[in-house]
Amino acid sequence: MKTSICFCLTILSFPVLSSMAMAQPPDLIVHNGKIATVDDKFTLVEAIAVRGERIVAVGKNADLLKLAGPATKLLDVGGKTVIPGLCDSHVHATGAALYEYDHPIPEMDTVADVLKYIAGRAETLADGDWIVVRQVFITRLRDQRYPTRKELDSVAPKNPVMFSTGPDCVCNSLALELSGIDRDFKITDGKSGQIEKDPVTGELTGILRNASRFVKAKSNEKSASHEDRMQRLKQLFSDYNAVGLTSIADRAAGDDGVKAYSQLKERGELSCRVFLSYGVNGSGSRKEVEAGIQKAADHPLHKYDNRLWLRGIKVFLDGGMLTGSAYMRQPWGKSDIYSITDPEYRGIRFIPQEDLVHMAKFALERELQFTAHSVGDAAVHALIEAYAEVNKTLPVRPCRPCITHCNFMSLEAIQQMHQLGIVADLQPAWLWLDGATLRKQFGDERLAYFQPYRSIFEHGVIVGGGSDHMQKIGSLRSVNPYNPFLAIWITLARQPRRADQPLHVEQSITREQALRLYTINNAFLTFEEKEKGSLEVGKLADFVVLKTDILSCPVDEIRNITVSETYVGGQRVYKAD
Repeated sequence: MKTSICFCLTILSFPVLSSMAMAQPPDLIVHNGKIATVDDKFTLVEAIAVRGERIVAVGKNADLLKLAGPATKLLDVGGKTVIPGLCDSHVHATGAALYEYDHPIPEMDTVADVLKYIAGRAETLADGDWIVVRQVFITRLRDQRYPTRKELDSVAPKNPVMFSTGPDCVCNSLALELSGIDRDFKITDGKSGQIEKDPVTGELTGILRNASRFVKAKSNEKSASHEDRMQRLKQLFSDYNAVGLTSIADRAAGDDGVKAYSQLKERGELSCRVFLSYGVNGSGSRKEVEAGIQKAADHPLHKYDNRLWLRGIKVFLDGGMLTGSAYMRQPWGKSDIYSITDPEYRGIRFIPQEDLVHMAKFALERELQFTAHSVGDAAVHALIEAYAEVNKTLPVRPCRPCITHCNFMSLEAIQQMHQLGIVADLQPAWLWLDGATLRKQFGDERLAYFQPYRSIFEHGVIVGGGSDHMQKIGSLRSVNPYNPFLAIWITLARQPRRADQPLHVEQSITREQALRLYTINNAFLTFEEKEKGSLEVGKLADFVVLKTDILSCPVDEIRNITVSETYVGGQRVYKAD
């Protein structure tokens, strides 16, 4: 398929200099490049000059090379394309780094693969040891269904098994028995959840929606030492750098994660800039929620630092589209894919509206960006309504309140987001990985505003691109791939895997917009558009040298683009072999 290139390109014919550049020579001059500054006009230049961490000049080769002093390093990129350092608006790096610490986890493409893995673990472990499979999503299995309770029983009859996809899971008989969950089990803790039963027999199917908290699973995996955790996190950051990532946002950091990031920074080993959203249990009591938010507000990292900044709060408002529990405005409909038997089922909502308004206001008042995992369109609208309520007494636009995921949207939602100044954190790879399954479940009409990037851009809503990277090191082997070039390609092509046709190609965007998604827009999401996100004088010298020209290559080659070099603050953190 062909995608048009719609750029407003300006070739800068004179150098833009800072007073610093005039006073003393730069430390580094990058020249002979096709440098996409991603400024307001999407200007292309030939060279940039760096002193310390920051850019001190941009312009033509001849003009900038005149600034060189005896100690200035010259980087001739040989005509290659240079772009600002890429940002990922949503990762869970500390957990992802340790995901395979105990043993490698194979890719599971079918239910048979899942059962084979569980059977292998049953042979390795002692009878009675728990087997837990995490984050293998049914939308991504070719079978497009949960493994059944009986199937789990058949491959591991002497081991309790939980096939977990976040707050939702399916358990085998022994896992249910050891957890005290039978056909008479009732949810009495005041929180949302659903214990699925066969509509004919009343027997448990093993599926627990937003109720995995009741499963008494015990880990049998070896524990990583503190230093092992640090080394694995460093390894992951190196891999982020290898695909051009220079900044990330951890969208549910816990105390251990904050500590790990802090120690890497102290050691001078934090090769990505990190924006932290502190994870708070939104289903807790109001006192507990307030305590979690206040803890983040009082933390020393709440003071701005361009390497590590705690500036956000994250809660979970609904379930997921990958598991059949996203909170929707219309019923999901009966489904063999998601094992839904109730025709009126609309998914699971975790936080009552009154509490949502209170916690959002409590966070925003303390200069903490609030965001909530909100996948379904009903959850998206609920969060927008909460921000609108807060806006009656506290202007929210300066606070840049965020919606995380917001996969299912509507035109009115986008319009309200623009009016209030709400920003969005989306994951394009989900369109590629899950689009075919969602089309089968919902049909094209209900997906008209599924990840509607063009509509979002046209209405002036600032949207950033991320991955929700949770498991494995490896930009394409990770369960949620964090390769930004794959994601950029998806926003152009909107082509789900295992599908013959694109998904609402009218919502595709231009290359310029796609680059903004992973650069200046993500910088805006983290209140840092004056610090990074474009290659302009005074900004941090975070940039990436590409092996392929992302501005002119065939669209389908974009997904395979690789990086030649990556720089953070003018220092090289990656160079291809």
